[in-house]
Amino acid sequence: MLTHDLLKQVRQIQIKTGKTVTEVFAGQFSSAFRGRGMEFSEVREYQPGDEIRTIDWNVTARTGHPFIKRFTEERELTVMLVVDLSRSGEFGSQGRIKNEAAAELCALLAFAAARSNDKTGLLIFTDDVELFVPARKGARHVLRIVREVLAFRPRAGGTDAPRALLHLRSALRRRAVVFLVSDFLFEGVGVERGVQSDFETALRSLATRHDVIAARIVDPREAELPRSGLIEIYDAETGAHRVLDTSSRRVREAFRFNAAARARAIREQMRRLRIDYIDIDSDASYVPALVRLFHDRERRR
Repeated sequence: MLTHDLLKQVRQIQIKTGKTVTEVFAGQFSSAFRGRGMEFSEVREYQPGDEIRTIDWNVTARTGHPFIKRFTEERELTVMLVVDLSRSGEFGSQGRIKNEAAAELCALLAFAAARSNDKTGLLIFTDDVELFVPARKGARHVLRIVREVLAFRPRAGGTDAPRALLHLRSALRRRAVVFLVSDFLFEGVGVERGVQSDFETALRSLATRHDVIAARIVDPREAELPRSGLIEIYDAETGAHRVLDTSSRRVREAFRFNAAARARAIREQMRRLRIDYIDIDSDASYVPALVRLFHDRERRR
């Protein structure tokens, strides 16, 4: 049952993201992602000038005459929002937790897709696939997606991204644009070249069939510690505790170095997999990062 506070939060996000879509992303979302997929249209006999790579060898062998496959550009997108809402996303040092930032980002993408008359679906995961909403059109469907993300509360610790990605791959029948929204604080992220983690294997498999974009939600305090004396760090997913002396410059520099190294490793991993990647600061506007992503994709096309 929807609470008054949840309805109010949904309405606030609808107003905020709807304004951003109208003022900033009008037309950019569609042009950045449309036309990447091709769907089968028909088979016809080969004609001089046709590309050899389009020959349908099965039909050619069966009939004894060369035939080619014809494809048409997909005019309707299927956008899937794959959202990690595990307990590590409940952290926030600046007034907004990471899961709330993820919900707002998903709302913006869903409203942008709806404006382009595209379908939007949702998969929420933690250490299991918590919810799968098939892609559909319409404003009411988008509002449902926003409500589901905002209302979700993780019941257990842990994150199993490979399970979620493999589940999505088996569930999708048509090519889709997949936004993987997560803080990427789980095993297998940022591994070195040649190291095949379960996460990288599952992500690579998904990306062979679908257009995948990774959006990492990060809190400022995950990149740099404040100088606040002794503080206790708590891992919400494993329950581990650790005390750090943040008055020590060596401790702060080591923390900053490790955080920066992990961020570089994640970017490198996504680059190897040819997956577009953006960082979303939970305390700042996500608009500049998305605008750069859209422009980069348009330029490549």
